[in-house]
Amino acid sequence: MDDDSSSWPIGRLLAAASRRVERDWDERLREIGLPHAGLIAIDILIRTGPTGADTVARTARVQPQTMSRTLERLERDGLVERSPHPDDRRRRVVTVTEQGRRAWETAKHIEREVLPEDDDLRRALLAVLRGR
Repeated sequence: MDDDSSSWPIGRLLAAASRRVERDWDERLREIGLPHAGLIAIDILIRTGPTGADTVARTARVQPQTMSRTLERLERDGLVERSPHPDDRRRRVVTVTEQGRRAWETAKHIEREVLPEDDDLRRALLAVLRGR
């Protein structure tokens, strides 16, 4: 960080810090073969349980086509499985595999290493997201 950064406006500091954390986190995730988008999908699936790709996309706030590509890669890498929906053969149910759960656990530790928990920072960021 340069000497001038201490005088930056809060918005610029937040944006720069966000890019730095994301870059470091993405690099560490790549080392374990898990893209950031894949981590988001797996996290949603672990919280919701097996569900359709449309639900994962809606929860992640991305387009279904974007999530479909992410899930295809995760399936190819053995991190999720897609199987026919029991009530609607046109749909598929996405489930996290044991390998996917292990990658998710590792990613949680990586996140804590890249940016340790800080309750004050969490509250401040949540306030920003909620519009104060």
